[in-house]
Amino acid sequence: MKRSLKLLVITAALFALASVGLFANGQKESAGAGTAASSSSGKTIVLGFSQVGAESEWRTANTRSIQQAAKDAGIDLKFSDAQQQQQNQIAAIRSFIAQKVDVISFSPVVTTGWDAVLQEAKSAGIPVILTDRAVDVKDPSLYVSLIGSDFTLEGERAANWMLKFMDDHGYANKEVSVAEIEGTVGSAPAIDRKKGWDNVMKDHSNWKIVLDQTGDFTRAGGKQVMEAFLKTGKHIDVLFAHNDDMAIGAIEAMKEAGVNPGKDIRIISIDATKGGFQAMMAGELNCVVECNPLLGPQLMQAVKDMLAGKTLPRWIKTNEGIFPADVAAKVFPTRQY
Repeated sequence: MKRSLKLLVITAALFALASVGLFANGQKESAGAGTAASSSSGKTIVLGFSQVGAESEWRTANTRSIQQAAKDAGIDLKFSDAQQQQQNQIAAIRSFIAQKVDVISFSPVVTTGWDAVLQEAKSAGIPVILTDRAVDVKDPSLYVSLIGSDFTLEGERAANWMLKFMDDHGYANKEVSVAEIEGTVGSAPAIDRKKGWDNVMKDHSNWKIVLDQTGDFTRAGGKQVMEAFLKTGKHIDVLFAHNDDMAIGAIEAMKEAGVNPGKDIRIISIDATKGGFQAMMAGELNCVVECNPLLGPQLMQAVKDMLAGKTLPRWIKTNEGIFPADVAAKVFPTRQY
């Protein structure tokens, strides 16, 4: 009788422990599943993203932001690097369609040539969100929203800052010769930054662009273009570079040619990367206009909101500033890219 009672107690205790263990395991599994973002069907959200490439510090920071934000949001990210080739992006988008992802996002290499592949995505019922750069399509419904900067405003900010800077340094009534290093031909930032600069300068006839060429948003391209500019023998007062990497490449070319960057030629660029700030602290770059690459959290939130049935703004703009060289040392420790 005593033996039977003892066995009954032991059995009850083991059952209680097993129940606690099962409950704890169940809670743990439930918490783990909750970290993944789910669509209305309850499945993990799958996002296909095609990146332009890795042509600059800005782009590298943009990629890191998107990858980390997807991880933090529990979104399954299918990532493709187009290596600055439109045909690679089109192939990636078609691959995402074949994989039946929930959402497609991409930063287009150029503005045109997307109608056919985006129509394929629309026909497959897969919504598209653009990041960083816009596209020029006949049917606006081919994409839901654009998350990114106002490139035209960036060009205007660069022009207005440099106008005042040069006026303050005795050029108010003098001819100002400008060299411009543009970004990738046909890309939205290259088109719009030039447009913004020209919008301001059309009212200042003493400012003239005497040299203008693309550096393809790369440091090597900026250096090569600046070397060619210097060989022309034309006088240059100001360099407007469409991004920091091209400005830094141009600075290298100037120093090798015995030109004092930031003084012999005043320089302004766009992006506000750590490399740009370092060049300002070295006295070789006069000002940077910010273009924020940290778009990942905004993209993941937009994906979730859209799949939850919310209406997205047509253009989700980023907040950005202007940083002259005299604030570079103070601001530099706070920069995230």
